[in-house]
Amino acid sequence: MSTVADNAARALLRQMFDAAIKAAQPALCVPPALPAAPKGRLVVIGAGKASAEMARAVERNWAGPLTGLVVTRYGYAVPCERIEILEAGHPVPDAAGLQAARRILDRVQGLSGDDTVLCLISGGGSSLMPLPLEGITLEDKQKVNHALLQSGATISEMNCVRRHLSAIKGGRLAAACHPAKVVTLLISDVPGDDPRDIASGPTVADASTCADALAVIQRYAIELPERVLEALRSGRGESIKPGDPRLAGNQVHIIATPQMALEAAARVAQANGIAAHILGDSIEGEARDVGKVMAGIALQAARRKQPFAAPCVLLSGGETTVTVRGTGRGGRNVEFLLSCAIALQGEANIYGLAGDTDGVDGQEEIAGACIGPDTLARAWQAGLRPADSLDNNNGHGFFQALGDSVITGPTLTNVNDFRALLITGN
Repeated sequence: MSTVADNAARALLRQMFDAAIKAAQPALCVPPALPAAPKGRLVVIGAGKASAEMARAVERNWAGPLTGLVVTRYGYAVPCERIEILEAGHPVPDAAGLQAARRILDRVQGLSGDDTVLCLISGGGSSLMPLPLEGITLEDKQKVNHALLQSGATISEMNCVRRHLSAIKGGRLAAACHPAKVVTLLISDVPGDDPRDIASGPTVADASTCADALAVIQRYAIELPERVLEALRSGRGESIKPGDPRLAGNQVHIIATPQMALEAAARVAQANGIAAHILGDSIEGEARDVGKVMAGIALQAARRKQPFAAPCVLLSGGETTVTVRGTGRGGRNVEFLLSCAIALQGEANIYGLAGDTDGVDGQEEIAGACIGPDTLARAWQAGLRPADSLDNNNGHGFFQALGDSVITGPTLTNVNDFRALLITGN
């Protein structure tokens, strides 16, 4: 393929990624979901990578009085006039997040049945409100979080553990708001869009148990401090269960999802004469394994015109996992891409982009990367060994050396991972 065509393919992939991010912007999805004005006060609280931008959307579209407090990731704050914006650590919880969680709980004390609490929750909220159960320290929570992230556990399994070690998640925040009505607006970053898993469900009843959390820990042989295990074994970490009267009448609305983002990307492809096929919005598994599978589907389309004929783009979302074995720089999207590129072995006319819609893949301020037919050849020419980079979990180092990283900066939203494989045809 010519350089011009190569650049066009990469540019189209980036347009699709940008459209996916734009579709989940709070300015678009928050206003239609705002509740009716209450008889009493409106108190806005929230946590997540998109929470500050969600708060700004509320301010710009709410005519009456309101007060509030939300916490977001460092660098994701936006100017608000009536809602205080705090920043804290993500993905590793820190003292600022601990203090923010305490202040949020304080803000909802003493409310009446005439008041409404508008809770703005998006991905990242779990790390940003790391208020542990009594007897568990912030350092304990940091160790738990680190161990979970490196274990290979799914996001649902991780959140099951987190809910049962928290004084604010697993429905506890909604219970603290009683007797006020709670309306929760969610931007989903989890496979299946289960409200319990979005920021570990601070305002959502949870049917899982401490025994379920212990089973996750045992399944992945995760080593945790004894006082953490005691909180689970004793049952004192039980979350708020369905049917609890303190949550009666509360409302939960999912206002943006990975599926919506994929559909927006598909429209961009179709407008450019490319057939778009969404393979799934909740694909999970080891990133490198998913990369191999997606490469196999792309090769079948390119060579056999099955299950789709080129030109076409294969879109998918969800959240893969990485079992860390090396000492590289992560993250799951670039690990997916590196595995995919190795499996494609320079196949002509296949390009790819994968990135996190929040602009941060792993712990790097890099959203993801691009691949093309020349990725492996350029790597070898640069002295890189793709298989070694994959074994070392060094996707970011690999793609940055090639100049193929995708950098967006803070996107102010988060609907999880975006993956696109473009088969251009001959």
